[in-house]
Amino acid sequence: MLTFTVPDMSCGHCAATIGKAAREAAPGAEVKVDLGTKRVEIEGAADATKVAAAIRAAGYEPAAA
Repeated sequence: MLTFTVPDMSCGHCAATIGKAAREAAPGAEVKVDLGTKRVEIEGAADATKVAAAIRAAGYEPAAA
């Protein structure tokens, strides 16, 4: 499982955008976005570098949790 924190995720739109980016970077993986804890969890085959790059491309700065 990959886990990232995204400190600048502050609303539902942010969470949806980050979730979409993570899903596109890790097709077939289960992606959970928790706005309250500012965490993104990816369960399944996923490349951490690729997912982090996708989140950055969406305008957010992920950090490994």
